Amino acid sequence: MVQDNFHVGDINANARLIIRLARLAAERHADLAVFPELALVGYPPEDLLFRPGFITQVENAVDSIKQAVSGIDVVLGLPVTHQGKLYNAAMWLRDGECLAVYFKQNLPNYSVFDEVRYFSHGDDTCVVGLKQIRFGLVICEDAWESGPVADARAAGADAVIVINASPFHGGKYHDRVRILQQRSTHNQVPIFYVNMVGGQDELVFDGESLVVDKHGNVVRRAAAFEPSIELFDLVDQNPVPVTDGETAALGEEEAIYKALVVGVRDFVKKNGFTGVVVGLSGGIDSALTLAIAVDALGAANVHAVMMPSRYTSAISRHDAEAEALALGVRYDVISIESAFEAFLESLSGVFSGTEPDTTEENIQARCRGLILMAISNKTGRMLLTTGNKSEMAVGYATLYGDMCGGFAPIKDVYKTLVYRLCEYRNSVDPVIPERVITRPPSAELREDQVDQDSLPPYEVLDRILELSVEQDVPIDGVVKAGFDRDTVEHVLALVQRNEYKRRQSAPGVRVTRRAFGRDRRYPITSGYRRK
Repeated sequence: MVQDNFHVGDINANARLIIRLARLAAERHADLAVFPELALVGYPPEDLLFRPGFITQVENAVDSIKQAVSGIDVVLGLPVTHQGKLYNAAMWLRDGECLAVYFKQNLPNYSVFDEVRYFSHGDDTCVVGLKQIRFGLVICEDAWESGPVADARAAGADAVIVINASPFHGGKYHDRVRILQQRSTHNQVPIFYVNMVGGQDELVFDGESLVVDKHGNVVRRAAAFEPSIELFDLVDQNPVPVTDGETAALGEEEAIYKALVVGVRDFVKKNGFTGVVVGLSGGIDSALTLAIAVDALGAANVHAVMMPSRYTSAISRHDAEAEALALGVRYDVISIESAFEAFLESLSGVFSGTEPDTTEENIQARCRGLILMAISNKTGRMLLTTGNKSEMAVGYATLYGDMCGGFAPIKDVYKTLVYRLCEYRNSVDPVIPERVITRPPSAELREDQVDQDSLPPYEVLDRILELSVEQDVPIDGVVKAGFDRDTVEHVLALVQRNEYKRRQSAPGVRVTRRAFGRDRRYPITSGYRRK
């Protein structure tokens, strides 16, 4: 079982990786090497599949794999054209020949998945023999439906191989185990579940490939978020690990933190950036973002910038510097005061007769965004924006200000989870000052400002958002869950009003069941009022 990181669209590099790992598996005396879903092209390839030369490159890469790999069978995922239709397929290769091709039957078309846009449905069962063992092939979503595994078993399969590109969200591993246990026990067949790892835009693939015996016992869980090769013998339908490995799942905070690290690392590196810039405020969101960036890319590739104004407290300055020193990153302090004053002077005529409000607060955020983008342009390092999901939901972020940046690591992390992730990171190595975690959060854009001046407590806000955004619970249902109706209506009005901001925000790592991005698509202009 080969669990690895495949680069979307880089077909030749993926083919070279498949060849190298298949040969490595052969050196370790394996008879069969199994690669994840669409490994040859990466997942999801999206509209690259519409490019005229894309499938030609795939076919040429398959020829190169056939010529380069011998002495071991290979199962890999790839797009295949057949009779004028495109399929999400699993191909079984042996000594330069294609023994069989299986076409995915159940194409997911919900949440982050758009497979019906690209692929046709398969309808045939595929079973291939190897050394007196008959293996059934299915692909990802096929295992979530009862039919394909049952059909493979009925066709004589002694074991079932499931190749996957299954993206991570909190709790996903346990969902997979539950489904695989149902399929294995109902059909009395062991299941080899092979998943990919790595980040692709908003998605992160956690690996955690699984082997479940015919009684539903988890025989092995591959490492989370790391490439690995897992070796097994299959003896009388019993999968027997050849090497030591894991079985227990990660805790929730550890799994999410690792997903964020992988998402940042792959987005930055796969897009060819040399490092990142982070605006460090002394607050908890930028503190977590900085720690994630360092863990993803190394301290030498991270530049932290503190940009104080007249409202920035001494505590914030001290805590920002303390974290930068603890993490060993380059740290610069650039005051925005002169830039802020210059803008106020330039606008004094237009603003005459008005009182200060959020306009002046936003000018400060935009001064900071300008500085950070200038550093990003000059150094070639990507700017990471530091906003969390709670803020993005209700629009507490400034367009062309603190929303500036190419990637938003904690965009799908609620504020309450931000605190838990900071506690987790400090349990590994205490790099985030305790005061950053314990003091009331503030944007520090006016005197004595705290977030709770205009928002409900984050414990309340986040639960309302979770019920509404992720679970589609109507207003009455949220109220029945114990929340004040006026508060609920106010929060949800903010969510609806700020769709235009979220459309302009940087992509970020998806770690919940429904993120703002590819799996939540609402119109910006809408007269709908939620009930």
